[in-house]
This record gives sequence, structure tokens and C-alpha cells, in this order.
Amino acid sequence: MTEFMLRINGADHTVTSDPDRSLLQTLREDLDLTGAKYGCGEGACRSCTVLLDGRPTAACVTPLSRAEGREIVTIEGLGEDGGLHPVQQAFIDEHAMQCGYCVPGMILTAAALLRDNPDPDPEAIVSGMNGNICRCCNYPNIVRAVERAAALRHAEA
Repeated sequence: MTEFMLRINGADHTVTSDPDRSLLQTLREDLDLTGAKYGCGEGACRSCTVLLDGRPTAACVTPLSRAEGREIVTIEGLGEDGGLHPVQQAFIDEHAMQCGYCVPGMILTAAALLRDNPDPDPEAIVSGMNGNICRCCNYPNIVRAVERAAALRHAEA
């Protein structure tokens, strides 16, 4: 067992665990951050997505040892000043969730996409969201939500 210092959602956490244990297991089981979901366990569905140094990362295949010393953001920490992030609000407004299982990963991926490309066209959204699987096939609403979030961000600026 090894002690790890993790910076999650702006707060420091110390956990003692096996270095090869997944970041997802640590978040959910040790820190009670259950927004990231266990889906495929292989990093293919992205329901476990977190932002690791600002980049969407499959937490289910990320060893805890690779997360130490890096900035981790989960869906619980995405909101701003106690409110919703524009992507979170847009997902609500556009009814971009059905069962909701994929939504945390979708939202974090969309937030990173909009940070890098604040005005994506629909093709850029589809490309940027590629890899995040919605088993309910709610993709049209998800694309509209990302478009709305981009518009919300422009309106705030």
C-alpha cells in the first residue's frame, strides 16, 4: 500500500491504496465521489470520464499512481460558484439525458471540448464527443446541448 496525495475539485485528499488500483475505484469507494460511473471497465464507453489536467480521461483504466500530482475534476466539481456549469445547464435545457448514466462523462468531455473550441460546428461536436457512448442513443439532444452551452458561454462573455 502507498499513500497518494490527490487534488480533486480544488481540494487535497490523502488516500492509501494499491498504486495499480483504478482512479475510478478510489473516487467512488474511498472519497464518495460517485458521479463518474463504472460502465465497461475498459475505457471504451467513457461513462467514467473525469478531467485529468483538463483532459477527458477514462478513470476506470487510469491507475491511481498516474493521477497523483495532477488536477482532477469530477462532475461534482465542475459547477462554478455553487451553480451549474453552462454545459450542465444546457444538458437540462435540451433534455440531453434519458437514463443519465453517461451524462457526467458527456458533460465533462463537452466542457473540455468547449474550452478548446468555444464555437464548434456540429461536426466538431460529434468528433469531440466521439468515444462517449449513450446507450439511450440521445445523441441529437446531446449535440444540441453542446451547441446551447457554446451559446451560453458567448452570452456570458
